[in-house]
Amino acid sequence: MGQPVASRGRAATPTLGKAMLNKYARAFFTRVLTPFAAFLIRRGVSPDTVTLLGTAGVMAGALVFYPRGELFWGTIVITLFVFSDLVDGNMARQLGRSSRWGAFLDSTLDRVADSAIFGGFALWYAGGGDDNVLCAVSIFCLASGQVVSYTKARGESIGLPVAVNGLVERAERLVISLVAAGLAGFHKTFGVPGIEILLPIALWIVAVGSVVTLIQRVVTVRRESAEADAAAEDSPSAAASPDNASQSSEATP
Repeated sequence: MGQPVASRGRAATPTLGKAMLNKYARAFFTRVLTPFAAFLIRRGVSPDTVTLLGTAGVMAGALVFYPRGELFWGTIVITLFVFSDLVDGNMARQLGRSSRWGAFLDSTLDRVADSAIFGGFALWYAGGGDDNVLCAVSIFCLASGQVVSYTKARGESIGLPVAVNGLVERAERLVISLVAAGLAGFHKTFGVPGIEILLPIALWIVAVGSVVTLIQRVVTVRRESAEADAAAEDSPSAAASPDNASQSSEATP
């Protein structure tokens, strides 16, 4: 549900800001959660089980609280279960496990969790929130997030690095949306006036940023694929060139 965890088989290419966050905040929470992870291991709980429970908790927070307008409490529940991503990775490291299955499961359930969050926003605005435009924006954020993730996965599956740090990637989408939702929830939960506008602003930012990120990735894949195709075309001709042939004959005893 969080950033890629190398110990479960996934590699991450963070920006400088993300690298600093990983270096300090992640190291702190790793130390804090290590005893809890060790306790779960002793109880026979597997990292995959923690991943599944974490996703279920995120979905519950998003699809139970958000559609009722309980933005603050929904965000609190989601945030608590997001830490499961640190726990399962910690458990995998302690067990010495690094599996493709763990990486696949993490990545797949990340998409499920993201869909639940933006789906919860859409249900709120389709119901009690009574705003069809923001409902549509929420659905667009859901769909565009999936497409942005797919472009990178598809590019990597055909052998391209997709070496680009997009404007609004998954971490940014979640931080912007969840922080705004939690603060907007102060309006209903604590009676703070005017603060509910933060969530609509955040959704528009995520929607526009996702479009920009999608364009960045498509342009990058187009460039990398053209370079790869050109290199593939040059390779056979270089091998069959007269210079290479003469060098081969001279090297032959």
